[in-house]
Amino acid sequence: QVQLVESGGGSVQAGGSLRLSCAASGFTAARHCMGWFRQGPGEERVGVAAIDQDGRIDYTDSVKGRFTISRDNAKQSVYLQMNSLKSEDTAMYYCAAARGDASWIVHNLKAGFGYWGQGTQVTVSS
Repeated sequence: QVQLVESGGGSVQAGGSLRLSCAASGFTAARHCMGWFRQGPGEERVGVAAIDQDGRIDYTDSVKGRFTISRDNAKQSVYLQMNSLKSEDTAMYYCAAARGDASWIVHNLKAGFGYWGQGTQVTVSS
């Protein structure tokens, strides 16, 4: 059975860092683009970063230079290093896997398509 399990969320002060992890099982992660999405209170879910099966990476503009996505196919895992966190980064963060390239996935993937985790909460206080 397909599972994506996120971890690493928590509460941090503005300017701090967190590293999110997502462990995949039940499918071959190396054959999929892996991405991170977030959904703030009262907001729609949006793409944050994605890394595809060819290693191409894309980010949403608001996190460029602050967040870094990486993957370890041997561990069926994807990571999101988040530095210089801001209060507006507060959201539930979701891991997702789908077929496609990084740019398309980060800007277009919607819930209901691909595989999704249950999310991990990130709260940044100012």
